[in-house]
Amino acid sequence: MLSNITDGSRLGDTYGTMIERIEAQGAGKSRLGMDALMWITHAERPLTEEELCQALAIDPGSTTFNVDNVPSISTVVGCCQGLITVDKETSTVRLTHFTLKEYLSSHPYIFGKPHSTIAEICLTYLNSELVKRISPDATPGVLDTPFLKYSSIYWGIHAERELSTRAQSLALQLFQEYDRHVSIKLLLEQVEDLSPPYFSTDPSTSRKFSGLHCASFFGIVDVVDALLDMGCHDINKGDLAGYTPLAWAAHNGHGGVAKMLLEQEEIIPDKPDSKGQTPLFRAVCSGHEGVVEMLLGRAEVNPDKLDNDRRTPLLYAAMEGHEGAVKTLLCREEVDPDRADCDGQTPVHYAAFEGHEEVVKLLLGRKEVNPDKQDNDGSTPLSSAAWGGSVNVVKILLARKEVNPDKPDSYGDTPLSCAARAGREEVVKILLEQEVVSPDKPNSNGRTPLSFAAQRGYAGVVKILLARKEVNPARPDSDGQTPALCAAENGKEEVLKILLDMGGVNPETADKHGRTPLSLAAEKGHEGMVKVLLEKEGVNPDRSNNVGRTPLSLAAEKGHEGVVKILLEQKGVNPDESNNVGRTPLSFAAQRGHEGVVKMLLGRVDVNPHRCDTDSQTPLMFAARYGHKKVMAVLQLHQKVFHDAI
Repeated sequence: MLSNITDGSRLGDTYGTMIERIEAQGAGKSRLGMDALMWITHAERPLTEEELCQALAIDPGSTTFNVDNVPSISTVVGCCQGLITVDKETSTVRLTHFTLKEYLSSHPYIFGKPHSTIAEICLTYLNSELVKRISPDATPGVLDTPFLKYSSIYWGIHAERELSTRAQSLALQLFQEYDRHVSIKLLLEQVEDLSPPYFSTDPSTSRKFSGLHCASFFGIVDVVDALLDMGCHDINKGDLAGYTPLAWAAHNGHGGVAKMLLEQEEIIPDKPDSKGQTPLFRAVCSGHEGVVEMLLGRAEVNPDKLDNDRRTPLLYAAMEGHEGAVKTLLCREEVDPDRADCDGQTPVHYAAFEGHEEVVKLLLGRKEVNPDKQDNDGSTPLSSAAWGGSVNVVKILLARKEVNPDKPDSYGDTPLSCAARAGREEVVKILLEQEVVSPDKPNSNGRTPLSFAAQRGYAGVVKILLARKEVNPARPDSDGQTPALCAAENGKEEVLKILLDMGGVNPETADKHGRTPLSLAAEKGHEGMVKVLLEKEGVNPDRSNNVGRTPLSLAAEKGHEGVVKILLEQKGVNPDESNNVGRTPLSFAAQRGHEGVVKMLLGRVDVNPHRCDTDSQTPLMFAARYGHKKVMAVLQLHQKVFHDAI
């Protein structure tokens, strides 16, 4: 079977024969079949059938695009003699077997210069009157121009690989009016670093993204050279985000273009963009070490420059884990390896959080770096590593005598609290091995590591902490909430079971507002948790909070029918219990329009549908006030039946 073959060489003769059959067709069919194979083999991503068909209709170099020339997908498939197929789920066209792409890629003579040809076709399309008529701020219709997105985003990638004279000429033609071309928007939308405001500009304002910016973006050396010779571009001009052509070349790691631009006498290699970031920042953030070294070779480039957030190139290199860039920057005397940004965080803070252990080692190898430095919130690199969950970085930091493993931040949270809150089990274990670490230390709000782990539902962390005798499983925070209450409120059933199954945890303990685990679970609609709590000895299913609200009242107001049903089945539950202002469960359900709950409550003989609160408001009045017509009808029908029975 073809599907079981993994080596394209075994099918070489078969594929060769099939290619010959395609070429032996009439000129039109042969060209269509071979062009389709070229596109599918060398496109940067899978093409939809609409994209492929429109691409095949383009006559390279023509200024017009005739939609009548677009072939049907069935025609294209037929011309390929069974070598391509359409994926029905995604509507993309693909080769029938992966070994075919392997075969076609290993025989470059079959298609001549495919990337140059594809670039010519894309550029011809972008230069066509059909595309040029589209407003630069419009959202192009997929049905009208399905090939526009691919050609806008990828033409330069193909051109950078193989550039023909015609492709270069077409690119220069495109750039004559490029700052108002719709393809700019489609291209730059793919750049993750650019914020949405880049695209939401006044339509009457030029995007300032020139042909030189674009050629530098793609790294097409010959086109950049031609544009520089023409002398019609300001090489230091920033686009709408302030990116210069050099910044784009640095961002995408195009060393050839960067070198060419840096050789220009008028170049300003350290010009910042709207974020205050220079081309060096762009190269560092993307990890292009060769460009980093090239830029640092210029005396005008400040290797320790601050951007608008007071972040340096070193900080970004550390954040992204680009070890080579970190080494290069640390070799410069001007670079302060411990310089903090506007949040007080240093490069080691960021590297620790991201778990870049080799970068952390490099930074800690510098005597100027304080391994226990606190940021503006009092957080240390160890706290950052605990949050991020990097076991190795935590160990590296704990090996430093200057590091306090139990140091609280401005909110009283210790590294252990951070690890527990983030569910980092291995980090929690390592920190608990440190003698000075208090496993039950509360923060400024009285929250302990156990409290945080219970709230987030990290059962593994909860078990680890409960194994320590110093940990109080029922310790309340400043609001009176215990770990059990935290688990109940957030629906963490597994954690609640763990806490209730051990001694010392009272399932009836209430917080300062009189809320018990049952009332919180009922209010949030956690049916499983409600059942677990009702099975515990001593739990009062009808206990009121500080304002007289019972679990049934809270569940009824939220419309949790399952919880209401469970509570109504419990002995001791008064379905008509009123709160401090006389409101009953039926009153709350009627006000919120919960028809199912209203019907459920009216099914009880001990529920008075006419009962007034302290303002003489009945359930029917609440339903009417808030426009719940279905609930009104249910209440009115119930009253009629009641009166008829009398």
